[in-house]
Amino acid sequence: MSSELNFKIEKRLKDRLGRVGILETPHGKIETPAFIVVGTKATVKSLSPEDVKEIGAQAVLANTYHLYLEPGDELVANAGGLHKFMNWDGPTFTDSGGFQVFSLGSAMEDKANKFGSKTNLEVQPPSVCKEDSVSKLSKIDEDGVTFKSHIDGTSHRFTPERSMEIQHNLGADIIFAFDECTSPLASREYQKEAMNRTHRWAKRSLDRHNELGGPQSLFGIVQGGRFEDLRKESAKEIASLPFDGFGIGGSFEKEDVYKALVWVNEVLPENKPRHFLGIGAVEDLFGGIENGVDTFDCVAPTRMARNGALETKEGRMNIMNAKFKTDFTPIESDCECYTCKNYTRAYLAHLFRAEELLAYRLASIHNLHFVVNLVKKIRQSILDDNFFEFKEEFLKRYKVIKL
Repeated sequence: MSSELNFKIEKRLKDRLGRVGILETPHGKIETPAFIVVGTKATVKSLSPEDVKEIGAQAVLANTYHLYLEPGDELVANAGGLHKFMNWDGPTFTDSGGFQVFSLGSAMEDKANKFGSKTNLEVQPPSVCKEDSVSKLSKIDEDGVTFKSHIDGTSHRFTPERSMEIQHNLGADIIFAFDECTSPLASREYQKEAMNRTHRWAKRSLDRHNELGGPQSLFGIVQGGRFEDLRKESAKEIASLPFDGFGIGGSFEKEDVYKALVWVNEVLPENKPRHFLGIGAVEDLFGGIENGVDTFDCVAPTRMARNGALETKEGRMNIMNAKFKTDFTPIESDCECYTCKNYTRAYLAHLFRAEELLAYRLASIHNLHFVVNLVKKIRQSILDDNFFEFKEEFLKRYKVIKL
């Protein structure tokens, strides 16, 4: 491989799998652990690249499936790649498109998300085709996946090789092998079948990636669902292949997440970075970092922001609550984000009630600033040898408030 990735561990968390490190990419360093901001369609919704830098974000993750459909990966390549196209000069990631297989296929059938819930799907595109009396947009076979665009219903096909070609066109620093992400509601038999297919696809992804060449780094993805033996088997198999790093994928019962991280990260080689795909709610960051995760990505901070849910040290605030209409204090008095330094809760409440677009920008700036800098504080707590005290103090105050 011609990867230009370098990962150095600076300090380890005593008696746990957590660690602090530096991940060097062709477009700069990432101090780990780090929260990677999601810019699905080569944009962080409602924010400029300057906004994203100002909040302290080190890297952005874009979505292979969405950019393939619109505007097209070849167009992005002709524009000079993802960095030039979106005017972001820092490190970038792209996922493989595998999660969209889950979202458009079995997840629609089961109405399941990554934690097994049958509500609040992360992707709920309109039904375009009917198959076996179940509304699905994708069909998996050994070679790859055939799917219909949620935009216009046209038919498309992803294989491991095609995913590599698309991601090389997009030009992110870190890309992921094509995998099959299963529903946590799937049977053990199917989880094993999908895991073995993911392993075969991993080898094909590696082969095509090496044929294409270039400076990009390829991460393999560990699957296996909620089953300990399958997770360990998958970690062992993916670790045996010459990947530059690893993604921990799939879906879990909420209570199984941290156990699954231990199962996997005790097997994966210590000297390579580990990315937790699509998980990054505040309450999961401490457990993820404690159990060996180096980077996270998640749409939750910006998605919640657009729904008026604002992160604070005491928990999530619903800005549409009537009491905030006349509250002329910032979201948090000690927050250094642009929103808190310049606007009040009353103004945010007004913007949301009036359905003004500025509401999305100001709320997203605050939520991303909160999460990105919380991870930086967790990192510093490991360096300062007070991680467990910081975790206990923070989680004692932080409450997940349902909207």
